[in-house]
Amino acid sequence: QVHLVESGGGLVQAGGSLRLSCAASGIIFSINGMGWYRQAPGKQRELVATISRSGITNYANSVKDRFIISRDNAKKTVYLQMNSLKPEDTAVYYCKVLGYDFWGQGTQVTVSS
Repeated sequence: QVHLVESGGGLVQAGGSLRLSCAASGIIFSINGMGWYRQAPGKQRELVATISRSGITNYANSVKDRFIISRDNAKKTVYLQMNSLKPEDTAVYYCKVLGYDFWGQGTQVTVSS
């Protein structure tokens, strides 16, 4: 059974940083692409960043040059380093196994102005 557990969310002031983690189990982590998504109140869930099994990354324009996605295959963990945070980054952040409907429970990120 696939299990994804996000952590690292919290309350931060605008301009601050947070690092999210997503620990995976029940999958062969190294062969799967992973993604981070977010959902703000009243809005649809949107893609934030993806990383392929070979480490190729892709970002939404809204977070490019501020967020960095990375992975540690030995730890079966994907990370999202979020810098220069803005109030509009406030959302619940989810990780996902690309190509499959496997999601974590989400972690809340709140950025105060």
